[in-house]
Parts: sequence; C-alpha cells; structure tokens
Amino acid sequence: MKNKPEKYVCDICGYTADGRFVGDICPNCGLTYWKCEKCGFLITAAKPPDVCPECGERCDFIDVTCYLPECGGPGHVDRRL
Repeated sequence: MKNKPEKYVCDICGYTADGRFVGDICPNCGLTYWKCEKCGFLITAAKPPDVCPECGERCDFIDVTCYLPECGGPGHVDRRL
C-alpha cells in the first residue's frame, strides 16, 4: 500500500499543495513574515495580529520579508531588519 503525499492547505486562501510551502509562505496569497517590535517574535501571516501571540502585548509588527536577491528574495526573512 502506497503512502499518499501529505497535503498542505493555506488557512487564508485555501490553496492546496502536495508538500510544504517553500519557506512556509503560500505561493498563491503570498503570506508575509512579521516581527513583533517588542519581543522579536516572528510570525508568518497575510496580515499581522493585533496582539502578539508570544508576549501577549498589543504590538506593532514590522514586515521583515525579504524582497531583494541580496537576502534571498521572497520566501526569506531579511535579517537586516
């Protein structure tokens, strides 16, 4: 009996793939890496939460997704931010 490949589904747009999304970013809706300015917690989501799941504070989140080839391009975190 063959094992079926594991299906991954984006919680935001419903896109389905056979295997993990590269960098855990949905190729269909383009989830973004967000970093909490207070505690540095990193989350991948289409939009940042109002309250940080790590520190429990209302925080500003900054977009730390890499958009340039120098830091790896989309799907990577820009470590300079």
